[in-house]
Amino acid sequence: MLDSLKEKLLDFNTYTDVILALATLIVGLWVIKWVTKLIRKGLKARDFDKTLQSFLADLVNALLKVILFISIVTILGIPTTSFVAILGAAGLAVGFALQGSLSNFAGGVLLLIFRPFKVGDFIEAQGFVGYVRALNIMVTTVETPDSKTVIIPNGPLANGPITNLTTRGYVRVDLVMGIGYGENIKLARKVIMEVMESDGRILKDPAPSVNVLDLADSSVNLAVRPYCSVDDYWGVYFSVTEKVKEGLDAAGIEIPFPQRVVTHINAPK
Repeated sequence: MLDSLKEKLLDFNTYTDVILALATLIVGLWVIKWVTKLIRKGLKARDFDKTLQSFLADLVNALLKVILFISIVTILGIPTTSFVAILGAAGLAVGFALQGSLSNFAGGVLLLIFRPFKVGDFIEAQGFVGYVRALNIMVTTVETPDSKTVIIPNGPLANGPITNLTTRGYVRVDLVMGIGYGENIKLARKVIMEVMESDGRILKDPAPSVNVLDLADSSVNLAVRPYCSVDDYWGVYFSVTEKVKEGLDAAGIEIPFPQRVVTHINAPK
């Protein structure tokens, strides 16, 4: 390829092709700069994620420069077959070497485009629950309620189920309270509802509810369902559990523990 360029330069009677190539380079770089700037403005106007704005703009910039380079080489009369072969071989080698990374890269692009969640949302994904602290092109950083930082690769994240608990602005707290079979269900429901209605963190709409969930071996289990903001989830969870226990005790309603009745039958004499 270098020999071909050398021969071409030696054979020039004029420098028309060189001047045309230089002009193409100058104009091309100016056009690429203008197009990149236009893309950034367009993405910003559409409120795309900042990471995605930068990534797409840089990607377009790089692709246009590759096209410009090939165009200049063509103007100079240098065969482009070698370039295409080299780029193809390099792309194949890189693809095999970076399969996992490319998967994470593609996953990051999908997450940034479709935006199933944003920074600050409370999500459940890949077995983890927590707040999204950063969404990058390769990984997503999640902070769990116990202050652990989890780095999740974007490939599995984009291809798996994602539960966004922040989308509607509130979440339901699922609690199960058991009472004895001999206790008054209506009274227990009244006590539990009073506890939830007295907690200012629990929403009025959707309204909290108490219903019979199932008839277990040693208890009648009640499904207690208050709604609250995402930030208040654990506070409501622990507070309601404690206050319901105190309220049921004050009302004389038994919260049973597992019991087993053993009947002894005397063997016949």
